[in-house]
Amino acid sequence: MKNFLNIIIVSFALVFSTSSFANKIGVIYDSGGKFDKSFNELAYRTALKVKDELGFGMIEFEAANNTQIEQGMRKVADRGATLIVGMGFAQADAVAAVAPDYPDTKFVAVDVCWLEDPASNIYQACYKEHEGSFLVGMIAAMKSASGKIGFVGGMDIPLIRKFQGGYEQGAQFVNPNIEVFANMTGTTVEAWNNPTKGAELTKAQIDKGADVVYQAAGGTGIGVLQAAADAGVFSIGVDANQNWMHPGSVLTSMLKRLDLTIYEQAEKSAAGTFESGIHILGLAEGGLGYAMDENNKGLIAPAMIAQVEQAKAGIISGAIAVEDWSQQ
Repeated sequence: MKNFLNIIIVSFALVFSTSSFANKIGVIYDSGGKFDKSFNELAYRTALKVKDELGFGMIEFEAANNTQIEQGMRKVADRGATLIVGMGFAQADAVAAVAPDYPDTKFVAVDVCWLEDPASNIYQACYKEHEGSFLVGMIAAMKSASGKIGFVGGMDIPLIRKFQGGYEQGAQFVNPNIEVFANMTGTTVEAWNNPTKGAELTKAQIDKGADVVYQAAGGTGIGVLQAAADAGVFSIGVDANQNWMHPGSVLTSMLKRLDLTIYEQAEKSAAGTFESGIHILGLAEGGLGYAMDENNKGLIAPAMIAQVEQAKAGIISGAIAVEDWSQQ
């Protein structure tokens, strides 16, 4: 996701990274910046939890562009990180190049699940985003009064098509006649950090009648949520729980539980039970969900939740098949 700290060419934030820490977690952020209120920030806050609860030191790296990722990852390893988290598919090449040179360091590659791993030190995590998006699509369709809903994606790539596809299929599961307006923000990494464009796309969908808009757009999504709140319609957050950003307007958030992935592998790396290999995480594995809390209490009726939970069970059992649009 797109780097919003353009003034920073290469930045290291070293937090408690002295030799007094037996274990250190290093986080290499994706485009969009550490405080995107979504994908990257979830990793940041999980790393803070690892530091506070597990006693790890903490090292962070943000690059101005993707060409600096490998250099930064090597520097984080050289500074003693025992577990390095690479956030996003754009870091796949860097992880593949760096991990074999640091066989005693463990790596978590988020949204990467195709690398060879000669040192057996990479936990590769991909998620079935279409499954979680199916559930929030159901909620959108049940909540919509107009029969029209929207989707705003970030960069037009297969990964984001998974979110869109699941959302549309879930909505159509509830209402076969639902109308879905879908837009991608762009085709470059700048699409992850353009809240102004996100707001414009959302307003255009609302003008067509959409009364629920789901965003899967990184920092761009901040503009989507704001525009929906300003217009008095509902929005749906993504990755992290974003219900708090506009209580009463954010209907729910599709949770991508990379926080659990990072925390669990930090525990296991410290205990010597780290799990390398490729891991595909869906509803059955607890890798996805939807957010219910005090901020959206009352927006989703118990009968709606019951219907969503029934569909969730159907997806897990295989009775309901959700097509992965990234394969189209």
